[in-house]
Amino acid sequence: MPLIVQKYGGTSLGSIERIKSVAMRVARSQNEGHRVVVVLSAMSGETNRLIDMTHQASEFPLERETDVVVSSGEQVSVGLMTMVLTEMGYRALSLLGFQVPIVTDSRFGIARITKIETERITRELDRDTIVVIAGFQGIDAEGNITTLGRGGSDTTAVAIAAALKADVCEIYTDVEGVFTTNPSICEEARKLTKISYDEMLEMASMGARVLQTRAVEFSKKYNVPLRVRSSFTDDPGTLVCKEDKDMEKVAVSGVTYTKDEGKISVVRVPDRPGIAATLFRPLTEEGINVDMIVQNISHEGHTDLTFTVSKADFKKALRLVKDTAGEIEAQEVLGDPGIAKISIVGAGMRSHAGVASMMFEVLAKESINIQMISTSEIKVSCVIDEKYTELAVRVLHEAFGLGKEEVVEEK
Repeated sequence: MPLIVQKYGGTSLGSIERIKSVAMRVARSQNEGHRVVVVLSAMSGETNRLIDMTHQASEFPLERETDVVVSSGEQVSVGLMTMVLTEMGYRALSLLGFQVPIVTDSRFGIARITKIETERITRELDRDTIVVIAGFQGIDAEGNITTLGRGGSDTTAVAIAAALKADVCEIYTDVEGVFTTNPSICEEARKLTKISYDEMLEMASMGARVLQTRAVEFSKKYNVPLRVRSSFTDDPGTLVCKEDKDMEKVAVSGVTYTKDEGKISVVRVPDRPGIAATLFRPLTEEGINVDMIVQNISHEGHTDLTFTVSKADFKKALRLVKDTAGEIEAQEVLGDPGIAKISIVGAGMRSHAGVASMMFEVLAKESINIQMISTSEIKVSCVIDEKYTELAVRVLHEAFGLGKEEVVEEK
């Protein structure tokens, strides 16, 4: 019997009525001849509520205890889902992260999965049990509860699918698939039938919130077919899979954006070996990820260095950099949280010339100034003023013909 892993997000589980609706979909999958593993997030809004409570309890909540608190949301979801399925006459069993077990490292709040024991899941599947697993949570070698970071239930689902060698992993959300851009700011946005792992990875990391980046990394590494679907319709959604020749016919597959970053500039940094290492070391030690980095050409023995970090880390990063700036004798440190990053993504960029220049020309025509540029084989990203985000998305989407049913190749 084919094995399917289905993950349902918080919006799909926002009430008992929605949980019952999801249970009917799960039951239908088993009735169609599938062995079914279900991975659930917390109910809509629950994780935020729990995080708020930790900050009410403590000005600086302990990371270990925060994981104990916020992981409880998924426990409620799997318990309720299993009750509903049982009431419907199906054999079902809920498992928390430690009961699987899903083994992780000890980085509370951002733990990474190191191993998944599959024996208990397999044993229950052999009994025709629908196995309902709590996403987002795991257990470390010391027996501590850990969590995988926001969106971590996607990672849980794909990791379980990889461990079980599932035929497909379906990620159910409140949208019908992966779109060429956010439909809420661009009416011409079109749902993609399929997208490559690399394109989805770039889109996820550049601001598309349909899938969590680590989940896409897992699916690519272990070649897990991933399908993004809506839990409110029967639309087949978008298949995330290996790249094929058809995908390269299109220069750009999507436009993404994120307003979740801040820019830090260090002015007149002494241009000598080891300075960059000294500057970024404190950020690394605090687990702060640096995204785009631009360094100017050295002039009179000094250079300027600019980089971006997430807004969640911005204040801490700014403080750390200011402390280090004094040590390295930099002139000053400037911070700007009011930026946005706009990206165009497409596997076809490898074989199409002029994509980047077209992007720059389109933004220039709208008098949108580009502050930073970053590229890869299949992506071009620009940092711009946050107030131009929606305009930039719409004009780039139109310029690359992404609203058309058959996307026109870049000339």
